[in-house]
Amino acid sequence: MTESPAPLADPHLRHPADAPAEGGPRDIVILGSTGSIGTQAVDVVLSNPDRFRVTALSAAGGRVGLLAEQAHRLGVRTVAVSDGNRAGELREALRARYGAGEPLPEVLAGPDAATELAASGCHTVLNGITGSIGLRPTLAALEAGRTLALANKESLIVGGPLVKALARPGQIVPVDSEHSALFQALMGGTRAEVRKLLVTASGGPFRGRTRQELEDVTPGDALAHPTWAMGPVITINSATLVNKGLEVIEAHLLYDIPFDRIEVVVHPQSYIHSMVEFTDGSTLAQCGPPDMRLPIALGLGWPHRVPDAGPVFDWSTAMSWEFFPLDEKAFPSVALARHVGALGGTAPAVFNAANEECVEAFLSGGLPFNGIVDTVAAVVEEHGVPRGTGLTLEEVLDAETWARARARELAARAARTAPTTDPTGTTETAEARA
Repeated sequence: MTESPAPLADPHLRHPADAPAEGGPRDIVILGSTGSIGTQAVDVVLSNPDRFRVTALSAAGGRVGLLAEQAHRLGVRTVAVSDGNRAGELREALRARYGAGEPLPEVLAGPDAATELAASGCHTVLNGITGSIGLRPTLAALEAGRTLALANKESLIVGGPLVKALARPGQIVPVDSEHSALFQALMGGTRAEVRKLLVTASGGPFRGRTRQELEDVTPGDALAHPTWAMGPVITINSATLVNKGLEVIEAHLLYDIPFDRIEVVVHPQSYIHSMVEFTDGSTLAQCGPPDMRLPIALGLGWPHRVPDAGPVFDWSTAMSWEFFPLDEKAFPSVALARHVGALGGTAPAVFNAANEECVEAFLSGGLPFNGIVDTVAAVVEEHGVPRGTGLTLEEVLDAETWARARARELAARAARTAPTTDPTGTTETAEARA
């Protein structure tokens, strides 16, 4: 199949599955149901039983009690965990949650369980999985003809050409706050009238700090996001602004806008979620209190809005909204992401995989904060310029495997050579002490 000639996400296009149906709620599959996106999606569904009906849930397996509770409340047919070792525990949790005589849902387990659910019978698949493991479910949902409410940005980052080769016009509805905002603002004009996409960033917990001031920040510091409550990997990505780099690549792929016309603007309040500047000089912004239920509801209900999906501003109360340019010296991740996105091929997969490993190393105390992006940059440089223009799933997976191993090696080396101070006040490295 050739690449789609239309942008992956276009609010002016309609997927055939979104044609008006004869009454009844829309069938939904939620992937990553126990994570931040998934739990809020469950809230949206429970608040709108006349609009949505969840047929299946998937999760990694770390919170089987919550998964069983969700399954019971939603009355799903199938529950899946990617960790096959948790299947027995999940069945026990389901039996404890369900009453006598209530039929238990089918249980799927293993690394391909979410992919199987993504292709199952439903209208919309919400991919709320974190990480590049969400790529296979994304491809499965697209190939099966489902509408894809996409919160798993890594699907596009690591497999953009693969996604573009399968997606039909109007099939993808973005759920990321920033890309949902761009999607909504783009309703105000044609693609030819777009001058610039403006992706807003809160700036994370370290906005205003210099690179030198970031040298000694701890995982606890980095996990204290001032605006959003998210999982640890996404929160660290927000602190390094790697998430903005990923979002720039994602915006380029979703809306087919060149990198030099996608700009990052720091907006600490996170009230404006992103903006589109048009050729006549007007700028349309999508704004609202920082709450993910609105973009989730739009992704599930598109092309219709869900009434009262999220909170609204009290416009009778004074508010101040600030905007700052991005400090690329303190936060070089966005420039690195632009470079990676322009390289294409397997480079974005290498960038993403190396970052996930470096975040893990930082959280475990094995890598300093600035070392996250420095190590990712080293892995990207070593990877070099990808060959050719085609891309296969096997090439993506091979590149990820190599990048993860190399990032772990470089992170371990950085930990061995990092200077420390012993009780006598003498500074030395771990290698010197050995």
